[in-house]
Amino acid sequence: MTHDSTAVQLASSSSKATASGGWWRDAVIYQVYVRSFADSDGDGIGDLRGVRSRLPHLARLGVDAVWLTPFYVSPQADGGYDVADYRAVDPLFGDLSDADELVRAAHALGLRVIVDVVPNHTSEHHPWFRAALAGNPGARERYHFRPGRGARGELPPNDWESIFGGPAWTRVPDGTWYLHLFAPEQPDLDWDHPEVAAEFASVLRFWLDLGIDGFRVDVAHGMVKAPGLPDIGRGAQATLIGTEPLPFFDQDGVHAIHRAWRRLLDSYAGGRIGVAEAWAPTSERLALYVRPDELHQAFNFRFLNCPWDPAAMRTVIDESLAATTAVGAPTTWVLSNHDVVRHVTRYGGGVRGLARARAAALLMLALPGSAYVYQGEELGLPEVVDLPDEVRQDPAFLRTAGQDGLRDGCRVPLPWSGVEPPYGFGPAGSWLPQPAGWGDLSVAAQTGDPHSTLELYRAALELRRAMPGLGAPEAGTGHGPGAAHLAEAEATSASASAESYPCGMRWQSAPEGVLLFTRPGFACTLNSRSGPVELPAPGRPVLSSAPVETDGRTVRLPPDSCTWWSW
Repeated sequence: MTHDSTAVQLASSSSKATASGGWWRDAVIYQVYVRSFADSDGDGIGDLRGVRSRLPHLARLGVDAVWLTPFYVSPQADGGYDVADYRAVDPLFGDLSDADELVRAAHALGLRVIVDVVPNHTSEHHPWFRAALAGNPGARERYHFRPGRGARGELPPNDWESIFGGPAWTRVPDGTWYLHLFAPEQPDLDWDHPEVAAEFASVLRFWLDLGIDGFRVDVAHGMVKAPGLPDIGRGAQATLIGTEPLPFFDQDGVHAIHRAWRRLLDSYAGGRIGVAEAWAPTSERLALYVRPDELHQAFNFRFLNCPWDPAAMRTVIDESLAATTAVGAPTTWVLSNHDVVRHVTRYGGGVRGLARARAAALLMLALPGSAYVYQGEELGLPEVVDLPDEVRQDPAFLRTAGQDGLRDGCRVPLPWSGVEPPYGFGPAGSWLPQPAGWGDLSVAAQTGDPHSTLELYRAALELRRAMPGLGAPEAGTGHGPGAAHLAEAEATSASASAESYPCGMRWQSAPEGVLLFTRPGFACTLNSRSGPVELPAPGRPVLSSAPVETDGRTVRLPPDSCTWWSW
């Protein structure tokens, strides 16, 4: 079978409603890295008009919302995550009217729009920080300025390290130091100062009034630091993020900020949401960000970082579902974003990496909750690993002499059409060079090819809307006539028991190296092994990342593949 064989039969023209009424609980949200999505004016850099021109692609793909990376006024020291003016569009990307027209065009296509907000730090060019550097005491109180240690204050105030390498402190001419958990061009704000909270409430209202549907909160775990800014006592601190407590991340005080933002979001009609980019040492700590009075979603980085290993995958899925279920929130699933190596390459690259990436996509889209798709993953794009040093712009790469900072490789502009660069990205070149051979991976080349990764994603998203047992985490717990097949599978497999969740998902016994779970009227099988596996058919195959062989009673699952079943 090919992966488009059943999608049309089961598809419905309208998205099924989520039981709780919250559109975000089972939404598929597409991340647009604005610089690399589409260029309208020929300067080689993506812009808001370019995004607007390509919105029909996202509508046809079948996503529910688009998340835009920062397009605000910025010196671009960190790809726009160093904001100098939170209420204006950088001329590099257009102007405020372009943002307004993009939102209106998206809404006309049934797409919601989520934008980044960057509250942990500003740009060094922000008026507040300019005043602070000029010696204004009130302006300095909005940031973390401290005297240095040592006989002459020549040492940083503590041992904190920047995520991008080097110390997290920079000294200014008067001898004091300021904190920057990222680049020196990104000074951290002090959220204990009431003017900081008031300013960001105003910023959120500005964009909500423009019509945006929510915010992805950058470094949502970092706005509050431990009292006294204590030393950590260890180096290589970036490797500790998300694995153990740190005095600059995941402090309890951040939750008061998020509660205030939730009240603000709820004061607007239309289901406006907040999404936390948060790293926490455990799934339980992460779930605190999505309690009923806090944000609506939090990124599940543990799933993104999970290796191609069924036991590890099941552990992450179990712990994620248990933690979010405990607070009544949906779980999110994500495989790639603008900060990590694309998962085709992480899974081994080449033919095997692509096969695993396709399978992982079907696994992700079958799980209860909301899923995020990073631009280009629907094309099966690999990481570009051979960019010349002179074209790289990642501050982590620049600060560590090339020993870190692989983020440029996942930010190479998209191929839309044609057989040579810039592959329809824009009228001229692209800010990062695109590889030869990407013409075969373009949207135009893959459209209509039933074996392409693009058509696999389109079919999966169409089925996800049409099949009652998919998407919404509040789905019922009935499992239908396919249970007879699964009972036979359980009796002949190496595993002994099934495990179920209130969301209607139930693990079933399966051979070693295979994951098998059911949802109402639906089953999902993932074969992580390098060879085929035979087992009783869980139902009727409706979509697969690779051709499956079945006689209706048994099935031969291809290696590194995922298959959806119904009954």
